[in-house]
Amino acid sequence: MILAVVPASLPDYRAALGASGAAGPVCASAIGRFPIAMHSLATLLYVREIDGSYTVAGAVSAALLVGTAAGTVVQGRLLDRLGPSRPLLALATGYLIAITGLIACIEGRVPLAGTLLVGLLAGLLTPAIEGSSRALWSDLVPAGPRREAAYTYEAISLETFFILGPALAAMLVVATPWPGTALVVAASAELVGTTWFALSAAVRRRSARIRAARAAGSLTREAGLLGVFRRPGLRTVALASLGFGLVAGTAEVGVLAAAEFAGSPAAGGLLLSAWSVVSVLAGVLYGMRPWPRPLHLRLPVLLGGFALLVTAMGLVSPLGSLVLLAVIMLVAGGLITPQTTAHSLGVELTAPADSATEAFNWMVMAAVLGVSAGQALSGTLIDVLGPGGYAAGGALGLLVAALLWLRRGTVAAADAAREPAGSLA
Repeated sequence: MILAVVPASLPDYRAALGASGAAGPVCASAIGRFPIAMHSLATLLYVREIDGSYTVAGAVSAALLVGTAAGTVVQGRLLDRLGPSRPLLALATGYLIAITGLIACIEGRVPLAGTLLVGLLAGLLTPAIEGSSRALWSDLVPAGPRREAAYTYEAISLETFFILGPALAAMLVVATPWPGTALVVAASAELVGTTWFALSAAVRRRSARIRAARAAGSLTREAGLLGVFRRPGLRTVALASLGFGLVAGTAEVGVLAAAEFAGSPAAGGLLLSAWSVVSVLAGVLYGMRPWPRPLHLRLPVLLGGFALLVTAMGLVSPLGSLVLLAVIMLVAGGLITPQTTAHSLGVELTAPADSATEAFNWMVMAAVLGVSAGQALSGTLIDVLGPGGYAAGGALGLLVAALLWLRRGTVAAADAAREPAGSLA
């Protein structure tokens, strides 16, 4: 059987999003996930305004993202075992304390080591509702095109936030008198969305059912430190997510630096906003007619095209032409959401059913690590080489795409014995 996904229609999207009990969790998760990529850039720009160095700012941002990535996987396993409601509420409380401490460290110009430690802790305690939100759809809509539409919505919304969040962060830093405003907005959205999601009726019902299944001994989990990540196909999908995050994170910082170099700092946020709009539109259209249809081919092809275009963005940035940069950037934006949709479907095809949250959180972790590495690399190279330095991130993305091509067989092989993720056994 060729590994492919049946495309969903617009009525499938309407039916999924209009399903009974979906409105509350959908709205709450949208608010709670919005800061997923806003945190890092808000922190980077905040520290850069206070300290004046992209290198130091990139290090603090990277510490926050590394903590977020590690916490995402641990939380995924915990949420699969205990249900999402209680753990998410506890995490929200810890996150509030930690993010307040991070702001105090930045404002007080605490030595870098201390700030990095607090940033790492804040990342570890950042509530990861992405996997729980995706897994909840198995309770809300039946398997088939409607659930595929729901998963595509999850991918589109998540990627929208990966692009729109940094754009909002950049605009808030420029437009408000205090550079920490963007980080406070991100933290507030995280807390409100997580609390609302955890207390919604559908999430509480799922939590109660998971606890009952655990008490009855009917939940199965893959043992070992890596858990579900031991599956080769899932590791390949995670590699695709990592490569995407690397290239996107590189571009986010690079576009802001290019706009500053061209004498229009505010244009950076506008360009990233336009990027997000193109990404959403392309994601919906691509979901109706995906290409390449086989998922194991789609992963390397989409990443390769995206990386090539971001490399071109870096090469033209020293010219100071924001128009030329915008043209290439908008074309690249058309390849953003199709990638994250493919990653989400890859989880469905390569992971076991009762590890849905953990499996999807591995994808989120990979993307966050990629963004972290991309932002740190881009910041350092821009400091050393100028606004075009971020082209190196695109070149690294091409190498990851080549690795995906070599590993494409692991995703294709997973189709033969796949057990769809996203529903309780």
